[in-house]
Amino acid sequence: MTILRRLVAVPAALVTLFALVGVARLIAPATGGVDRQPPGVDRQLDYLRAELDDGAGEDAQAMFPEGWFFAHALYGLARVETGLRRPPQERDEALREARWALARLESPAGTAPFSPDLTPAYGVFHAGWTNWLRGGVLALQPTSGRDPAEVRRFAETSATLAAAFDASATPYLAAYPGQAWPVDSTVAVASLRLHDHLLPPRFDRTTARWLDGVRQRLDPRTGLLPHRVDPGSGAPAEVARGTSQSVIQRFLPEIDPTFARDQYLRFRTGFVVSPLGLGPAVREYPRGLDGPGDVDSGPLPLGVSFSATVVTLGAAQVQGDDALAGALANYGELVGFPLDTPHTRRYAFGLLPIGDAFLAWSKTARPWVSAPADPPPATVDPWWRAPLVALLVLLAVLAWAPWLLLRRLSRRR
Repeated sequence: MTILRRLVAVPAALVTLFALVGVARLIAPATGGVDRQPPGVDRQLDYLRAELDDGAGEDAQAMFPEGWFFAHALYGLARVETGLRRPPQERDEALREARWALARLESPAGTAPFSPDLTPAYGVFHAGWTNWLRGGVLALQPTSGRDPAEVRRFAETSATLAAAFDASATPYLAAYPGQAWPVDSTVAVASLRLHDHLLPPRFDRTTARWLDGVRQRLDPRTGLLPHRVDPGSGAPAEVARGTSQSVIQRFLPEIDPTFARDQYLRFRTGFVVSPLGLGPAVREYPRGLDGPGDVDSGPLPLGVSFSATVVTLGAAQVQGDDALAGALANYGELVGFPLDTPHTRRYAFGLLPIGDAFLAWSKTARPWVSAPADPPPATVDPWWRAPLVALLVLLAVLAWAPWLLLRRLSRRR
């Protein structure tokens, strides 16, 4: 009986350890806001770089059409974000890695999924994200020490983007032939605002015209930018969805903070939920509407998109919504199963490096153009952790039930 009790005690102790670690992950700060480095993000980026060198981009490409591109773009952007938090003399590694990622985006492998016949070439998705990273490379450099060739390139690609928007009858340019998503144009216009922040302003009129067009074409159900539009007119073709809204809310404050705040509050009301009362998450479709998942959203248990939830962390942080950003980060620490080594950190046991790329980019979110936003009214219950902590404690207690039963039987004998 003693040996049996000892055998039963081993898994019980492991479950108790798991529960205690879970409670710690729910309580310990998991993000640093817009000023401090998030805990463990440097080791996470080191892990990502090794994975990219080992083919993680190709693996992501097999999952969805922009997988290779996103894996490299988000890695480069997270490097920019971490570099901007450091003094200028300590940005060499961030600058080197951001340049490496930018070169990958501009390589044949980076442009392969996109059409060179679109305006701008390779479509607004490729052009916008690449231009945003290109501006980030410049932002890491002191004004007087910027590479002249990089300055010229950023000015030229920004002018090409602006010309495409100026010539368009709709605010939403095509990402693929005959297909347009507002989120892609939002990133591109944010890159024009970044140009005017870093270099002599040129694109105020383009930005103002874009905003006017956007306000005239909002999704009638939610009052938000739609998920997909008619490429010819820009009219809404699909209701606002969490996967695109989470990115839109990240970039819109760089374009117009006032309009962005109204959009963010609408998004938070319509999409941020607490399934089963166990913590915040983000729906793929607005409250009251269900729909199918796809390669962007992934499976939708209880209507929740894990990818939209991760990216909303960054949007909340840019909006100054530290209560929501912190809650999403802590929830992610619990369910993401982070594994640490002295030099790396990975989530989900390292099975999905593209997920690590999105998470690192979200945790490092900060405004590049606009001033830090004032916090909106908090909607996260300060006691949101209580049900999860109670479940973890209950799990630890139940794990010892067989041991206690054996002990009682042993005493009776």
